[in-house]
Order: sequence, then C-alpha cells, then structure tokens
Amino acid sequence: MRTRPDILSRIDLPSGTVTVDAHGYLTDPNHWSRDFAEYTARQEDITLTDRHWEVIDFMRQYLDEHGIAADARFVLKFLAKRDNLNKHDAKAAMFDLFPYGYVKQACKIAGMKQPRAWSTG
Repeated sequence: MRTRPDILSRIDLPSGTVTVDAHGYLTDPNHWSRDFAEYTARQEDITLTDRHWEVIDFMRQYLDEHGIAADARFVLKFLAKRDNLNKHDAKAAMFDLFPYGYVKQACKIAGMKQPRAWSTG
C-alpha cells in the first residue's frame, strides 16, 4: 500500500537530517547518503556487505543516469551478469541480500522514493 504523503518524519544522521515518509522511504532521493543506507539497513535487520553495496551503488548510478529508479529487472540483470547467474538464480541472490524484496528493502535502503505500483520481485 502506498504511504500517505502527508505523514513525514525527520531522521538526524551524521551526514545531516533527512525526511522520510510513513514507511521510511526518503522523500527526496537526492538527500541519500551512506549514513542513511546504514541506518535503514539496521531498521530492516540487514548487515550491509560488499555485495549489498554493489547493488545499492548500481541503483544509485542508474538513478543518476536515467532520472528514475531502476526497475527490479535491471538489478536482476546486473546480478546475473556480475555473478554469471541465470534469471532464477539472480532472483534468489536478490532475496538472499534483501529477504523481504526489492521494493521493501533494496529501494528503501538505496534511497528511492516509495514506488507506486511495483512488484516486490
């Protein structure tokens, strides 16, 4: 369910204060920082590894280059190419990194706005 845009919270981080919606997604992806990613990952009970950071960096670069958040299929292609995986194994790798899904965890940690209608795959 899409969050209400009028319910916002502020989070004070070492790199500055950010505003998030009711589900913890940044309201402005330009305010993302590694501090935000680490804070959000802790909230999601994820310990970020180098593999997580590679996916997050890919997502951030995609946003910078295209002006929109990467759809899950682009991240799955990235994982497949990086690790020489088939589509099924790339999806399994994604869920190993982000057990509750691409939108619920990867997008939130990478500082994307909450998507309106994406699948969680």
